[in-house]
Amino acid sequence: MAEETTKTIRWGIIGCGDVTEVKSGPGFQKVPNSKLVAVMRRNGEKAQDYARRHGVPKWYDDAQALIQDPEVDAVYIATPPGSHKEYTLQVAAAGKPVYVEKPMAINYAQCQEMVAACQKANVPLYVAYYRRRLPSFLKVKELVEGGAIGEVKFVNIRLFHPVQDNLDQHNLPWRVQPELSGGGLFFDLASHQLDYLDYLLGPITAASGQTANQAGLYPAEDIVTGQFRFQNGVLGTGIWCFTVAPGQFKDEIELIGSKGRITFPSFALEPIQLQTEKGKEEFFLPPPPHVQQPFIQTIVEELNGQGQCPSTGESAARTAWVMDQIVGR
Repeated sequence: MAEETTKTIRWGIIGCGDVTEVKSGPGFQKVPNSKLVAVMRRNGEKAQDYARRHGVPKWYDDAQALIQDPEVDAVYIATPPGSHKEYTLQVAAAGKPVYVEKPMAINYAQCQEMVAACQKANVPLYVAYYRRRLPSFLKVKELVEGGAIGEVKFVNIRLFHPVQDNLDQHNLPWRVQPELSGGGLFFDLASHQLDYLDYLLGPITAASGQTANQAGLYPAEDIVTGQFRFQNGVLGTGIWCFTVAPGQFKDEIELIGSKGRITFPSFALEPIQLQTEKGKEEFFLPPPPHVQQPFIQTIVEELNGQGQCPSTGESAARTAWVMDQIVGR
């Protein structure tokens, strides 16, 4: 009987840029009961090119035209965070489910407006914190919940990146323009880490930090330090620096428990390391070719009444609140 009520969710994408080429776009076409039927970009030629290359039947250069298309059931907003709120409110007003890229918006206040608008319109709001469904991150969760390191005491995040090559001061990447991204690379990258820790350990209820722009290469901060407390009493610290020497790259989250430790990367293709009195174990679970596909599947299943997506507007807004607290706003 259940199969008879299962419908194909027809998706439209607003902002078919780089993230949609491999990470997300093909996932909408490969998940069962899902189909990508329309894409939009302000540059019509680029929208048309994307549609042609990906076998998408319709393309638009006007967001409202896509939103109002009766053949579009749900909308994925893949623009920079500066326009997430505006588009979310428009999609909600049209009565359609919203799937928005991360970070959810440029600050917590905007996230609250988005959640309220979707609640008022009685439509679901999902946010692309897709690590909540990737194999390696599910493995860390399994190890922690299975007691592999005992009671978790604290977590430490370290993310160090070399300076981006060939920064053009007259044409800076949107990720380091605060009006488009909310801040610098901290907002783009740490959001994934902090959201995953929310999923792993529960909500963060207190946070603070410091920021600086040490290299002066762009308007946003380029180093952030933070400390935070989870609802369950676990404490955390983090340092994010985006101007280290090339050989100093580091991508590590460390979980210390009463019986051992787990270290794992957030972005690099490196194994999870578990260290206990029994010795050291490694687990290597690479992501699928289209990293958002397992997550998109949870959305399609929920829209068909067959499951639940693990990342909602409410959970993603918590991460925005934490980042606002750390950067002191």
